[in-house]
Amino acid sequence: MRLFLCEKPSQAKDIAKVLGATRKGDGCWQGTNVCVTWCIGHLLETAPPDSYDARYKRWALDDLPIIPEKWKMLVKAKTASQFKAVKRLLGEAQELVIATDADREGEMIARELLEHCRYRGPVQRLWLSALDEASIRKALARLLPGQETFTLYHSALGRSRADWLIGMNLSRLFTLLGRQSGYQGVLPVGRVQTPTLRLVVDRDRSIADFVPVPFWAIEVQLGHAGQSFMAQWRAPDDACDDQGRCLQQALAQQAAEGMRSAAQAVLLKIETERVREAAPLPFDLGTLQELCSKKLGLGAQETLDIAQALYETHKLITYPRSDCGYLPLSQHGEAGSILAALQRADASLAPLQAHLDASRRSRAWNDAKVSAHHGIIPTIAASDPNRLPSKHKAVYTLIRARYLAQFLPQHSFDRTQADFDCAGHHLRAVGKQIIEPGWRRALPEALTPSKGREAPAVQVLPALEQGQRCPVEQVNLKDLWTQPPKPFTEGDLIKAMKNVAKLVQDPLLKQKLKDTTGIGTEATRASIIQGLLDRGYLSKSGKALAATPAAFSLIDAVPRAIADPGTTAIWEQALDMVQSGEMSLEEFVARQSAWMSKLVQRCVGMRLAISGPPSGSGSKAPAWKNKRSGAGKAKSASKGASKAAGKPRQPRRKTATP
Repeated sequence: MRLFLCEKPSQAKDIAKVLGATRKGDGCWQGTNVCVTWCIGHLLETAPPDSYDARYKRWALDDLPIIPEKWKMLVKAKTASQFKAVKRLLGEAQELVIATDADREGEMIARELLEHCRYRGPVQRLWLSALDEASIRKALARLLPGQETFTLYHSALGRSRADWLIGMNLSRLFTLLGRQSGYQGVLPVGRVQTPTLRLVVDRDRSIADFVPVPFWAIEVQLGHAGQSFMAQWRAPDDACDDQGRCLQQALAQQAAEGMRSAAQAVLLKIETERVREAAPLPFDLGTLQELCSKKLGLGAQETLDIAQALYETHKLITYPRSDCGYLPLSQHGEAGSILAALQRADASLAPLQAHLDASRRSRAWNDAKVSAHHGIIPTIAASDPNRLPSKHKAVYTLIRARYLAQFLPQHSFDRTQADFDCAGHHLRAVGKQIIEPGWRRALPEALTPSKGREAPAVQVLPALEQGQRCPVEQVNLKDLWTQPPKPFTEGDLIKAMKNVAKLVQDPLLKQKLKDTTGIGTEATRASIIQGLLDRGYLSKSGKALAATPAAFSLIDAVPRAIADPGTTAIWEQALDMVQSGEMSLEEFVARQSAWMSKLVQRCVGMRLAISGPPSGSGSKAPAWKNKRSGAGKAKSASKGASKAAGKPRQPRRKTATP
């Protein structure tokens, strides 16, 4: 019997239908010499400390660090019945096809079961990017040898064990230190959640410490041929800050009075440039979450749940947990069929028909930039989006628009810049004239403007010639103040997690964070943020996120190595070595264990004070001190973590405030 092992029941049902396995069995679908079963996410979990020794049920500093000699996996109680069904089927199978999600975590979900149940038969891998029938048949026709994806499992297992070592040891350590100072809550520490929390803490401190600075701007309304247009005063450089804002009130008032007295402004120079904009790439999950937060007010987890439903339940999009916006050239041949299906399903797309060209190949089609997954795009199984719930429709419409944009012309416009002299003062007017709407025709924003403050309308300048004199119709002097950084929204935080390389100065670590798209994964970032909200380390008001007092204290207390995103970069380097076979799983875990032991020994003597952020002092007032003389703060992330990961020492570096 050939057994297909899927990640979710819905996925199993779709694959079983294509295979003709239509008889419902105990935890499976059965057909002629074929069976399809499923997990429910992870059916196994890494054993907690008390499974290794009963004394670990009681949290004690003397027991740290806890490092298992032999790692144990336990059956999850909630899904024990499905585990029994899978274990029985594995015992009956002559060959196995892993059909879990096509990523590192999906590989682990399957492989940990094979190891726990001691399956020793042949293994193949079904690598799926979509769950519509055509995509399933295509993937079935080109199964991969199981050995080709096996190292993904060891990489995922290394990540899981490293996370366990940090979570179980440092969470206990700092919780116990907190209790010594009277704080009774749990202080969770994690490889990804702690650097993520630090991003919000640093942003909140920069907002709290922000000192507004006054500046002045002048808008001048000019006229020509019966048309009015706006020009902006360009103050002298020595009166401005680095963003061109005038800081001298007397100079601005003098300029405004002078221009009010002038009858006209003389055009000194005019330039027009034709600008062509390529279509944006199809979505990766992070970019989709960012835009859905901004345009639709959806949380990161809510966006992921909707995208997962569009993929699993409605079969309308490809695999959503993708970290890549590019598309493989092999899929370009399917474009005509997908475009036709989309237009048949939704009559509102009819105006686009004359402009769509299925043979057009945008920059999105690039094999060299496609990772394990490609951009999120519609499937050929299109249906009328009006049948979807409103939020699902909105998310699907965004995904569809990005795909349609790949087959529309470039957006082009003329940008005109006109420089004037008005009573000896420099004015500049900028205009924009759209030549070809191009791919912007597909954007749903053009039909349904987003709620809230709209971007100012772009003006079209009248026909102007050098030397022309334009009457001054109105002069408006504006008293303005610099604004603090904005609080993170969930979408902003997702973007910051992806682009955290900007905060790391070491060039090697910076590049690694770029290569791995930051901290966390497309599949986990939403749950990390939600976990911080659920535990009370982040609060949410409207769209804005804020760190709570306990979050400030925790970030002040943990060693820099744990809150530094550079540590994640070093670990990802090591996990890449595990995946490529350059480092064994055992060596990776041993190095992590040794590093964790040193970290616990260094921190166990700290005094931890749980309090809110110091008023007006930002992060200058540390929340902890080390009792041991000369110990000082924990050493930098790159120095300690590189040892744990098996990498050469990196030079000490600083991480900038976002």
